[in-house]
Amino acid sequence: MGAVLTGEDVIDRYVTDLGSRLQGSRKQVRDLLTETRDSLTDATEAHLDRGLTEEEAQQRAVEEFGPVREIANEYQAELAVAYGTRTLVWLAIVLPLMHMAWEYGRMLLIGPWQDFATMPPAWYLFIAKANDLTSGAASGVALVALILGRFLARGYDTKLLARIGASIAIVAVGVVLLGNISIILATAHLDASRLVQSSPMVVATAITWIVIVRLGLLARRCLSCATIVA
Repeated sequence: MGAVLTGEDVIDRYVTDLGSRLQGSRKQVRDLLTETRDSLTDATEAHLDRGLTEEEAQQRAVEEFGPVREIANEYQAELAVAYGTRTLVWLAIVLPLMHMAWEYGRMLLIGPWQDFATMPPAWYLFIAKANDLTSGAASGVALVALILGRFLARGYDTKLLARIGASIAIVAVGVVLLGNISIILATAHLDASRLVQSSPMVVATAITWIVIVRLGLLARRCLSCATIVA
């Protein structure tokens, strides 16, 4: 004979099931689950005042709150938008700062390109300039997406905005990644010794890659949060 669920078991199972379906910031998930439990508790107390038993009141509160699948879908859309916003903010702020820091370090420790023994060929300068533009372009796109998202949030589907924000984040990080890979390969082809010409710049390059990888993980997590929204 199966165990009989008490009212508290019903609420606990509902909240646990809901939490298992959500992806996003741990704090935001925790806050949503806390709000859910509080709402169920308030509804239960209202039903108790109408004469229902505690178990009946809590069961009714859970039924009125809505099916777990539907509530999880609504919450996940909110979490996806929030995660996407945070990721775009990081892209808009960190990328230009990272690029400016790297360029300042290069000028300070290595000097302008013309300080090398021979001027790099035109194709190399083209790749270098294109790489310089990737961070600014990606940051600008992220900033525009944030601004537009503010206005579109009122009239457009939250789920659609979440997917758009995640896609922009993925593309932005991909462009920056491609730019950095291109300049490294071009430098290695032209003169591999330039990659290790300055120990501080090697460290700076390593930090740059750590930041890019971190942004990439954020973007992938953002996409994951958005794509599980039904």
